[in-house]
Amino acid sequence: MKGFTSPLWPIHFKPLPDELLSSWLVRLAHSHGLKVQTFCNLLFGNTCQVWNRDIDRLAPDWLVTELSDRTGVTIEQVMATTLQSYQGVVYHRHRASGTLAWIQCLKLHHRKFEGFGLQFCPECLAADKEPYFRKSWRVAFNVICTRHKCMLHDRCPHCGCGVAFHRNDMRHAQYVTIVSLKECHQCGFDLSRSQAIRPKYESKAIGKFIGNLSQKLFDGTLGQVEIDNLLVMRHFAKLLFTRNSTVKLYSHFCDAMGIDEIVLNTKCDIERADVKTRYHVLQVIAYLMLNLEPRLREAIKLKAIKYNHLKKDFDEMPSWHLRIIAKFSNWRINYQN
Repeated sequence: MKGFTSPLWPIHFKPLPDELLSSWLVRLAHSHGLKVQTFCNLLFGNTCQVWNRDIDRLAPDWLVTELSDRTGVTIEQVMATTLQSYQGVVYHRHRASGTLAWIQCLKLHHRKFEGFGLQFCPECLAADKEPYFRKSWRVAFNVICTRHKCMLHDRCPHCGCGVAFHRNDMRHAQYVTIVSLKECHQCGFDLSRSQAIRPKYESKAIGKFIGNLSQKLFDGTLGQVEIDNLLVMRHFAKLLFTRNSTVKLYSHFCDAMGIDEIVLNTKCDIERADVKTRYHVLQVIAYLMLNLEPRLREAIKLKAIKYNHLKKDFDEMPSWHLRIIAKFSNWRINYQN
């Protein structure tokens, strides 16, 4: 390895609670007075590029091993900072490319994030002794901060750019001493000064349903019930975003809830949607999940959806959900029973 000869780096602190791998790596670079790109070039040379990929998702072995060796942190602790640690919890099987269930997309292009896949809580950043970014902020169903009871943001409110804290030091001199991760990389705005917006749920039950998921995600206590629910919720999310004109589930539930529809981009999925859209759609999904069988029955009766759409492309359907929708397999049945 180039540039370092000691087994441990001069500064080798551990990741903070729920910290993302990329956040930890950037803080390590800056703690040595180096820009992120310089630091990574010293470590890996030019052959192993770090920032032209979603390292939190991919977590290549050479990066994980090097961080473990040079910080004294175990491989398991390093992997806990990656999105791969959500396998079997938030999603079932890891994929190196394409959409990963409930993990937000960064839309990387030449080391730039063209999407809005990294959220933040302004009050968390303001309260941090050293600001850092949380792993749970990359999860699509997590739209609120359970600590501060405010909405998460997914972009700078001053310039509208997505978060890319690994580019913050590009506006500074060659050697850096203090570069805060809470700065917007584009305009320098202090993200901790973003407005703290309190969520307004359509009902207390919906708020509790969404809040419980976020809290259990942060606490690491998502059990089999929540994992099964997430599978079902994501399937319904696909049905809400569908381009199929015969599926009118979104309009039906907005009407049933007495809320206004918003324009959904049917060319994307919930992992690529902005935080305001996800906040809205999650409430619709929560409304359905809170009384699943009767509300599905009513939707089928009013021809908002057909039985075959409930099963299509749903290969990992929980057995309890299969039992529910099996009751709708015969469209001639009396849905009043």
